[in-house]
Amino acid sequence: MSAGSRLMRAVRVTEFGAPSVLRLRADVAVPQPGNRQVLIRVHACGVNPVETYIRAGTYARKPPLPYTPGTDVAGVVETVGEGVTTVKAGDRVFTTATESGGYAEYAVAADQCVHKLPDALHFSQGAAMGVPYFTAYRALVHKARAKAGETVLIHGASGGVGVAACQLSRALGLKVLGTAGTPEGLKLALSNGAHLAFNHREEGYTDRIMEATQGGGIDVIVEMLSNVNLSADLQMLALGGRVMIVGCRGSVQINPRDTMAKESSIMGVALFFATPEENEECAALLYAGMEAGWLRPVVGSQYPLAEAAQAHHDIIQCAGAAGKTVLIM
Repeated sequence: MSAGSRLMRAVRVTEFGAPSVLRLRADVAVPQPGNRQVLIRVHACGVNPVETYIRAGTYARKPPLPYTPGTDVAGVVETVGEGVTTVKAGDRVFTTATESGGYAEYAVAADQCVHKLPDALHFSQGAAMGVPYFTAYRALVHKARAKAGETVLIHGASGGVGVAACQLSRALGLKVLGTAGTPEGLKLALSNGAHLAFNHREEGYTDRIMEATQGGGIDVIVEMLSNVNLSADLQMLALGGRVMIVGCRGSVQINPRDTMAKESSIMGVALFFATPEENEECAALLYAGMEAGWLRPVVGSQYPLAEAAQAHHDIIQCAGAAGKTVLIM
């Protein structure tokens, strides 16, 4: 039987809206890999906050309907299309993007988005790699140009990107400060590279962050909730400091004078715009980290594929992030 005639289970979205528009179907055709594409038998798929914005129809880019969400899959290569030389059938892999959607039993991805997963990491950890780690690296290295010895604040250090940013920042020789909203989140930040962690729900926590810098301020802030924190971020920066906008759920009012006083920068981060060369550089560093053992994705809540809607609800409504949300096939 050819791959094209096989059917699989996959989550489909036929209209934009609430999490309930995520519907599990059992009659979706298994995609076939084209030129420079890889067909992966999916074992786990990461859930990213941006996927909830796309599903709701509030994101800048909307996929044509119907579609299957999901970019960060981990699994085993089933077959490869023409021209693929980097991986072969049977290889354990993870992805940074898919062509067909990752909330499914099989997914097709472009070969440049498929990376080998070392045996030391299980598939759920592989599903926590793609967008979080590549985004954290883009924010810290390609955009902020963070240098060893600088101080970084990971504002939201217990989620998928936050944990990745903590581990990468520590490996890059930065002084790492993190924030989280629960005791578990604070422990998670500290156990994944943060030197100090602060509860962003407590009154006066920004004062304690400034005390930790002896008043010198923060060189780089990786910001997961800029609509809440950006104004305070600008006031915590050191001279020449940079805020990297990774996450946002609405608008915010700031005083531009706060940027003039420090000659500081606010920069948006979008993995979508990374060049193939930038992604190759990032993949090489991440693989070295996986091999050396300092790069260890933290998996939080895991849901069966049939509970994708619940996963979308929980990732936005949760009291505090604790690792990467993952769907299991």
